[in-house]
Amino acid sequence: MKRTRAAAAAAVATAATLVLAACGGGGGAGGSSGGVYGDCSTNPNTCNSVPADQLQQGGTVTLASEKNIDNWNVISSEGNVDWTGMSTKPLLTYAFYTSPDLKPTLNTDLLDSADLTNPTTIVYKIKPAAVWNDGTPVTADDFAMSWKWQNARDCPACETAGNGGYDQITAVTGSDNGKTVTVALSKPYTDWQSLFNSAAPLYPAHIGAQQGDLNSPDGLAAAFDYFGKTPPNYSAGPFQVENWQDNVALTLVPNPQWYGATKPKLDRLVIRVITDATQEPLALQNNEVQALFPQPQVDIVNQLNNIPNVSNAQAAGLSWEHFDFNLQNPFLADKALRQALYIAVNTQDVIAKTVGQFNPDIKPLQNKMFVPQQDGYQDNLTATGQGSGDIERAKKVLTDAGYTGVGSALVAPNGQAVPTLRMRYTVGNAVRQTECELFQQYAKQLGVNVEISTTDSLGTTTSSGDYDVIVFGWIMSPAPFGGAQQLWLSNSGSNYGKYVNPTTDALINEAAASTDINDARAKLNEADRIMAEDAYVLPLYQKPTLAAVQNTLGNVRNNASLDGITYNTSEWGIRSGS
Repeated sequence: MKRTRAAAAAAVATAATLVLAACGGGGGAGGSSGGVYGDCSTNPNTCNSVPADQLQQGGTVTLASEKNIDNWNVISSEGNVDWTGMSTKPLLTYAFYTSPDLKPTLNTDLLDSADLTNPTTIVYKIKPAAVWNDGTPVTADDFAMSWKWQNARDCPACETAGNGGYDQITAVTGSDNGKTVTVALSKPYTDWQSLFNSAAPLYPAHIGAQQGDLNSPDGLAAAFDYFGKTPPNYSAGPFQVENWQDNVALTLVPNPQWYGATKPKLDRLVIRVITDATQEPLALQNNEVQALFPQPQVDIVNQLNNIPNVSNAQAAGLSWEHFDFNLQNPFLADKALRQALYIAVNTQDVIAKTVGQFNPDIKPLQNKMFVPQQDGYQDNLTATGQGSGDIERAKKVLTDAGYTGVGSALVAPNGQAVPTLRMRYTVGNAVRQTECELFQQYAKQLGVNVEISTTDSLGTTTSSGDYDVIVFGWIMSPAPFGGAQQLWLSNSGSNYGKYVNPTTDALINEAAASTDINDARAKLNEADRIMAEDAYVLPLYQKPTLAAVQNTLGNVRNNASLDGITYNTSEWGIRSGS
């Protein structure tokens, strides 16, 4: 699973965010599990909250990770993976992060303040005590290296996950011994809080400079590659690396130079690689791990609900599932065919036969720019009929457009038979397999055949366009405007299906540069309405995330954003008396 930054999007296998839809432990999804988790839906930021004086000093907590770490630089396109981000979050630092309620939140461990002093100037005040674990201060140099990697000018060889916002920065300068960082923008950037955030954290420039001249493209690329291939011996977070065993485990211990307000209670935090998700509940039951953050599936949820002394909580938010067409297919270039196929899809039926089996609160998503918990969300899809499962309406769209053989063997208005469409999903994903089989059934009722196949490399498949129809998900950041640029602009590398529309391009770019947030939201919604009518992408639902935690732990909670379960590891601990 890859992630979507405010400035960079990546195809994913699953994830989600915010309102905790279910809270329970051994005995059922709706069980109270002794009140350990409490009412997570009221305030997800304080779910499983335990005061520091009620946690014991010391102990080890092991968290299961579903992926190995192949590249340590999460700013890179290769390293921009969900579990790499979660595994390195206890080590790295950043200006803002996403709290469980989906709000961009200032990192007050690192910064005294971050202010937009005018529409094109951002000033960050770094705490005087903020240092890397070798004692080197965190300064403007760290911000500058990150910017140069990501602005698409200074380091052409740096293959980053995206450059939105960073390409609008004209200068990053330091003062006050580097503790004041002034960022100059060429034009206003609505999502300025997404710059240097936890999805694109800071790396130590003084170590980067050891690899080459950071004022040269070659030196920047050498540093970029070094941080990707080298397990970290650096940290500006609450923990540092004690040991890394490839494909086995990452062992973290407290950083003795940690300057943050909350000192870690744990002696060790182990992130153990368990790539077979079916083995995660068993590892939890056997106390081999004490916390999980798996992709929810019916069997996994049912197993977790029957493990004593374990609480689990689901959350739905910034990650969402969708069907996509490849408009390079000449038949799918016809809007009428796309509209009819999406009208034939019954999204509520898809939900009921997949994720609805373990989360009855999931509802169809009707917007591609915002999720329901965000200001700006509105229903731009229902009016199109897409997702309704109205086969007769879908057939009429085709008939009115001049198609024949509707309902038996569809023939395009030019007299050519509509060929079999190739639909793909990630191998081993039972939910996606069902979603493809359902799409196949809906299309058959219109006279369209669909052939289903898997891919073991979603990124390769999407970037090469080796599909006609595909199902996958996006994990977004809470910064919708830069994210829309990355996902939907005609020239975006993440616009895999090659949707081209100058009108939506203009609306999206205007929204990203607006100084009026309400105007920006209105422009994104207008772009979404146009795209909905064009039937390029059909949003299905927000994907739930699932956190399962032994009741002996405190402050370990679901964060269904890019930051994930490890967003607050300095607060983790074992309850006194456990």
